[in-house]
Amino acid sequence: MTVPESLQNRSQTHQYVLKIFRVLIADLVQQFNGGHPGGAMDMAAIGIALFKYVMKYSPSNPDYFNRDRFVLSNGHTCLFQYAFQHLVGYSHMTMEQLKTYHSSELESYCPGHPENEFPGIEVTTGALGQGISNSVGLAIASKNLSATYNRPGFEVSSGHIFCMVGDACLQEGVSLEAISLAGHLGLNNLTVIYDNNQITCDGSVDLTNTENIKKKFEACNWQVLEVQDGSNDVDGIIEALETAKKSEGNPTLIIAYTQIGIDTSVEGQAVAHGAAFGQSEVDNLHTLYGFDPETKFFVPETVYQFFADVVPRGKQLEKQWTELVHDYSLQYPELALEFENRRLGKLPPNWQSFIPNSFPTTPTPSRKSSGLVFNEVAKNVNNFIVGTADLSPSVNLIWKGKTDFQNPRVKTSCGINGDYSGRYIHYGVREHAMAAISNGIAAYSPKTFIPVTSSFFMFYLYAAPAVRYGALSQLQVIHVATHDSIGIGEDGPTHHPIALASLYRSMPNMLYIRPCDSTEVAGAWEHAIEADNTPTIISLSRHNLEQYPQYSRKDKVRLGAYKFIENAGAVINIISTGSEMQFAVEASQVLAQKGIIANVISFPCQRLFEKQPLEYKRSILNRGKVPSVVVEAYAVNGWERYATAGINMSTFGKSLPGKMAYEYFGFNSERIAAKIEKYYEDWKQDESLRFEFQDLN
Repeated sequence: MTVPESLQNRSQTHQYVLKIFRVLIADLVQQFNGGHPGGAMDMAAIGIALFKYVMKYSPSNPDYFNRDRFVLSNGHTCLFQYAFQHLVGYSHMTMEQLKTYHSSELESYCPGHPENEFPGIEVTTGALGQGISNSVGLAIASKNLSATYNRPGFEVSSGHIFCMVGDACLQEGVSLEAISLAGHLGLNNLTVIYDNNQITCDGSVDLTNTENIKKKFEACNWQVLEVQDGSNDVDGIIEALETAKKSEGNPTLIIAYTQIGIDTSVEGQAVAHGAAFGQSEVDNLHTLYGFDPETKFFVPETVYQFFADVVPRGKQLEKQWTELVHDYSLQYPELALEFENRRLGKLPPNWQSFIPNSFPTTPTPSRKSSGLVFNEVAKNVNNFIVGTADLSPSVNLIWKGKTDFQNPRVKTSCGINGDYSGRYIHYGVREHAMAAISNGIAAYSPKTFIPVTSSFFMFYLYAAPAVRYGALSQLQVIHVATHDSIGIGEDGPTHHPIALASLYRSMPNMLYIRPCDSTEVAGAWEHAIEADNTPTIISLSRHNLEQYPQYSRKDKVRLGAYKFIENAGAVINIISTGSEMQFAVEASQVLAQKGIIANVISFPCQRLFEKQPLEYKRSILNRGKVPSVVVEAYAVNGWERYATAGINMSTFGKSLPGKMAYEYFGFNSERIAAKIEKYYEDWKQDESLRFEFQDLN
């Protein structure tokens, strides 16, 4: 095909760029015989419309604060985003970098799915449905900033969120959770483009799905637009995108009807989805388009010139916004200072002053302690945006005078209303989406928002995939998990989170903190707020916990473990956390009456303990010299690293009142003391026991 000498013929130029792009994708996937070519090729026209014409962003500064943000939810088509980054002028994405896709290059900017550690990638995607849910979070963040800081003539926050999805994204449950909430909230700053090629891995979509997507979104209060030739009609896509940006009260879905693997012999087939086409097929595509099959990775200067205005346009956007913010600071100096600190991710220097220094000494549920610790912080620090999955009465995170983040056009039957300046989100019964949306809020800009989610601990199993993505992406989200033990009683085994702590303790870059009283709750919150690149789960009780002001230390929570009760001449350690600390303390007192002196070790966070110097860890556990027994009503997995024996759970829970549930499973101070006494006597007599973990329950 002849290279156009100018850009005067818009349609011809678009078709030429589309062909260059598709061949480039085919070449890149074929080079290492792996990847996902079909979707990236059929989405090319969408990319031209977005990255050339519609999106407001700056390739020379990927972190420009007021940019439009783009999320590739169907992350397997990542070459779509990488290739457009190269074409529009992201300096890091050279052709040589593009050619590292699916290679063994350790420093590649082209991982097999988008990862947010690289420039221009807003969120890490891959598991389908996460990206679209993240996009709802990004839209919430942008809405809240706009409602909080914009003033007439000064739209210092005006970014729009664009998200690409495929057929499979819209089958995931988390997607529908997020889609439903976005429609309810009226997030008109969110546009989702649906690459409707009707193909998934197994075959055509109608193998499993025959629902009407258009009506489904409309029923969820979305505006729906359609582009019939989504693989080629660049101008039609531009028109739809511009219409979406003007939506006054609804998020928008643009259905772009496309052909996967377009112009190849496997067009429209599942085999075009996730495998290289084969060299002969790629060569045929070159020939079909009039290109030399021997010339690979070919992008002519004309195509680069087609995108050449994107970088200077982005710089001009930055300049105009900087000037706007300057004028804003003259008109609204106090507001502008707060906005600047939010932009830079700075918390007010006095945030810790809102945490109380004293707590009730009578038995208190740690979920209540959490509210005492955090609610004044949330009230006074705008960086926090707090939400719950339909459990406001249970999680104790409502502060006096809070405003809900709500669609101001919707008035509820219960009278709980709000607006976009609110910082308390009712997620509904959508735990998975709550966590995924919160990842998006956190990803908007580091510490501009610190999202807080809340639910029963058991329901963070529903949320686990998104919680994992937060850890993988180094996003600071604080998850408040109440009802965390068998002490919740009659709710029974369906709600007793026996094994869940083991999951989160083993998850990389995740802080699972289980405090035993109000003082440790305060320490957990302080550390979670300071943990910039790490999500935290604060694990809390529904039932009353004994308070230990004479033993517990707020400042030592960050050490992961410390000597809660230290006795001279101790011959054994009793380790415990959270709700079971009472049994450990009482058992140590029973043992003392029998002449067996024990140290009690509070162990709120294994990962924080692992970060401590070896000398400190040895001083706490004294391994090899004294035995250690862990007392916790969870699965024992992981404690073998620190203890030599355990009184734990190996079954699901049981529906009984809380005290009876503990009794039923052997969590009784006298019985625990008796088991520890016997173990200690055996340990002294049989040296082999010192090398094998003993299950004492």
